Amino acid sequence: MSPHAEPPPGRHVLVTGAAGGIGAAVCTAFAEEGCTVTASDLPSAALTELVARLGAYGAAAHALPADLADAEAAAALVERAADLAGPPDVLVNGAGIYPAVPLAEMTAELWDRVQDVNVRAAMLTSAALARLLTDAGTPGAIVNITSGAALRARFGAAHYSASKAALEMLTRSCAVEFGPHGIRVNAVSPGFVTVDSAVNPVTEDYAAAVSVNPLGRPGEPDDIARAVRWVAGPEASWMTGSVVRLDGGASAGTTALPRHWPGLSGAQAGAGREEAVS
Repeated sequence: MSPHAEPPPGRHVLVTGAAGGIGAAVCTAFAEEGCTVTASDLPSAALTELVARLGAYGAAAHALPADLADAEAAAALVERAADLAGPPDVLVNGAGIYPAVPLAEMTAELWDRVQDVNVRAAMLTSAALARLLTDAGTPGAIVNITSGAALRARFGAAHYSASKAALEMLTRSCAVEFGPHGIRVNAVSPGFVTVDSAVNPVTEDYAAAVSVNPLGRPGEPDDIARAVRWVAGPEASWMTGSVVRLDGGASAGTTALPRHWPGLSGAQAGAGREEAVS
């Protein structure tokens, strides 16, 4: 392996799942700050086009194609990024797949692929970055993109929900183990975000159902990207092991249920209390 390149001024940010949606917005948010960005995803024209757009912000940008379902590819990703632009200071694990399949029809192969991409890849990249930064004696930050599905089961998403719940516990475990080395590990948990993903398409009915929240709109990729940038930045320097829920208030409660009572009943209003006491 070639020696690591000297890191340029500013941070080097490695983002997985970068070709579209939230991942692309995260890359753009860091490029706006002048960070060097290494964008990783499956080989595609979208990945190439993203890197070309990032160049307009004046910082270096690199495409790093990889299939994170391949354990060897995931384990080698951080070192490959370091060869391109020096060791990453920030890792954003944004790669994820969500093939909707009822649990009774689930295959072992599909279950394993979702866990491999959504959880195992994040474990391998995080461990690789921790080794690199610990050996160098430098701090860093890892941000995992989880989901409200980690807390709420939904039809056809047993594999996805399990993977995101596991990713949240992985976040806490990494925070405990890597914290003494100055490496912060947190998660951002989006609610439904409009991304028009070719990898994870959704129907209009599904989008309308999961977009219901107290703020009355679905999220946008930029909403998530700004939060990721903050969590990874110096203003959050005492934050680690946390999961930031960014969902328009969906995890707080629902506005979708109708009012189910006509008013106070007599007992609720305290009617007859005196007689009962006496």
